[in-house]
Amino acid sequence: MSHQELLHPPGTRIVELDIEGMTCASCVNRVEKKLGKLDGVAATVNLPLESAYVTVPEGITDEQLTSTVEAAGYKARVRHRSTTGAGARPVDPSAEVHASSLRPRLAAAAVLTVPVFLVSMVPAFQFPHWGWVAAVLALPVVTWAAWPFHQAAAVNARHLASTMDTLVSLGVAAAYSFSAWQLLADPRMTEHPGMEGMSGGLYFEVAAVVTTFLLLGRYLEANAKQKAGDALQALLNLGAKDATVLRGGREEKIPADGLQVGDVLVVRPGEKIATDGVVVDGASAVDASLVTGESVPVEVGPDSRVTGATINTSGRLLVRATRVGSETTLAQMARLVSQAQTGKAPIARLADRISAVFVPVVLAIAALTFVLWLLVAGPGADGSHLRQAFTAAVAVLVIACPCALGLATPVGLLTGTGRGAQLGILIKGPQVLEDTRTVDTILLDKTGTVTTGALAVDATAAFPGFQDRDVLRLAGAVEAASEHPVAHAIAAAAVSAARLAPAGDDGGTSPSVHLPPVQGFSSAPGGGVSGTVEGSHVMAGRSSWLQQNGIALDGGQQAQLAAAEEGGATAICVAVDGTPAGIISLRDSVKEGSAAAVARLKALGLRPILLTGDNAAVAAQVAAAVGIAADDVHAGVLPEGKVAAVRELQADGATVAMAGDGVNDAAALAQADLGIAMGSGTDVAIEAADLTVMGNDLAQVAQAIELSRKTLGTIKTNLFWAFFYNAVGIPVAALGLLNPMIAGAAMAASSVLVVANSLRLRSFGK
Repeated sequence: MSHQELLHPPGTRIVELDIEGMTCASCVNRVEKKLGKLDGVAATVNLPLESAYVTVPEGITDEQLTSTVEAAGYKARVRHRSTTGAGARPVDPSAEVHASSLRPRLAAAAVLTVPVFLVSMVPAFQFPHWGWVAAVLALPVVTWAAWPFHQAAAVNARHLASTMDTLVSLGVAAAYSFSAWQLLADPRMTEHPGMEGMSGGLYFEVAAVVTTFLLLGRYLEANAKQKAGDALQALLNLGAKDATVLRGGREEKIPADGLQVGDVLVVRPGEKIATDGVVVDGASAVDASLVTGESVPVEVGPDSRVTGATINTSGRLLVRATRVGSETTLAQMARLVSQAQTGKAPIARLADRISAVFVPVVLAIAALTFVLWLLVAGPGADGSHLRQAFTAAVAVLVIACPCALGLATPVGLLTGTGRGAQLGILIKGPQVLEDTRTVDTILLDKTGTVTTGALAVDATAAFPGFQDRDVLRLAGAVEAASEHPVAHAIAAAAVSAARLAPAGDDGGTSPSVHLPPVQGFSSAPGGGVSGTVEGSHVMAGRSSWLQQNGIALDGGQQAQLAAAEEGGATAICVAVDGTPAGIISLRDSVKEGSAAAVARLKALGLRPILLTGDNAAVAAQVAAAVGIAADDVHAGVLPEGKVAAVRELQADGATVAMAGDGVNDAAALAQADLGIAMGSGTDVAIEAADLTVMGNDLAQVAQAIELSRKTLGTIKTNLFWAFFYNAVGIPVAALGLLNPMIAGAAMAASSVLVVANSLRLRSFGK
């Protein structure tokens, strides 16, 4: 089953749209609602990315989607994926373009606003009929410079909708129109300097200053959003642009886009490996920090898997490409990060719902403010009362723009997930952020998570009637057909022993190092393997599994088994033709840093529990080495037992995270409240997990949880200040205690504050 089939049900497809014209959370809500009215269509719209992630059933065309968005008043185009890793999400220059388009309007507004402000507010700068000069200077500001606000407001008005642009446009237009009306009604109002002064009869400076501040805020916002997306762009840029391939015995340099599965690449020291593959010749150390976040280079040799975008540091390698284009690890990382950034946490949907009703409510409050001020003034209300009512209503319109509210969640998510990608941490969706907050227990799979997973045969003990080398050779022959790490270790040891055996020895395998073929191979997950080798039926696995198959160890053999296990070894029993033949002991080693990582998890308030299919003695030794309590060790757990362990803890009220790296862990990863796939892991594990840590260091699991919690905390801080600012600002403005100019500055500052707070996540882990 492919990734897409795993992620999305049959009969549906995913379409990504680039959308232009959205300015606030109200726009987001409208686009989602419009698309949602198409049968079977579900859309998630992201404001900072100006994109939509749409699940589309069969029968709905791309044209229907774009026309639906355009009917809502915005421009839309389908984003086509490139087949290369680097192009998994093309560069979206919209933020840069948006910022550059605002720059001339901002500059013109600033240049014209300064004299308008000085002549209006400082009597020393005033001259006869200064009001007319202010009106002329402010006119381009409130028309051409403020055009983006008016245009968006008009588009929304045609669709009987309102957004923050409606508030801005109405506020600016009202301030200027009212002032112009005042001046036209009394052309001699500013005939003498100081006639108006600070009395507030004219509001040209308000209209100009508010426009300039809002343009400045929008410009800074566009620049900051571009920076927030830099992390993902940096990830996409990691991929090699060219590759050297061997064709017909000659080296040929081709674009990385042109690579095919099966091509053999020549990778020299210092070069990037162009795509995922397997080393067929050579040995070297590969720096995988660009992808995994781990700083220590990894030694590779023949049969080692390597990941595209990692750097060959020393020897010359020949690598056979196994995955190219959109199937590479780098492309999958980019796709997962992009999807996470497009998604929404429940907290974001709450903000969207509030924003959707926010603008109409504010319009009503502004109208009510104007009316109440006049009513309070009573029948004797004069021009000054009218101006007070007008000033308060305009201040409400300006201060209430919910742009900070709309940016609070997506910019935080964009920055946090982007930084995670740089650290080799993939956060699958916004929901994960909520989950990491509540998790209180973490299950750690022993092999490959806490330990290196690089098992090696430590000893072979044959029972009477058998020889050590025969036990190892026969077991190795059967295990060679399995993919399990234990099987790899036994098969490798058997090959090594055969290579060292004297030529013509009874082993019969020298000088060849090939193990004898196996027939009738079968594998019992969590039990062992069996097959026929050289006419003998060979079984290798757990003692309990042999016993289930009618092969019991006698007292002496059981004592040998117990001694091996108590010594900290993983013991595999071997039986030949129904008779116990011997024990093969294997050992694993605890990863450097696992103990510190467990301590870090505890500091995060998590209870670490060790989970392993290995025996109790081995599990206890590993647990003691890393600082896990003896009561929190589950040994001898079969793959299905991992799921049961998760369910049992959940039934006891725990919120469970599960960290694992293999196919056997996939079910438990999916069952856990938070699944964490370790290492480059299997595709199935990555699909089942909520978080993927590309490295193999357990410390990255702790770091992933820390980053998720930090991101969620940042989003909550953003939302608090966005709500707080509006909750305090609107009543103050309605009471007439807030100058509209200050309201405009505060509104722009709130957006910049929210974005700047989110950008602090870029320094996480540095």
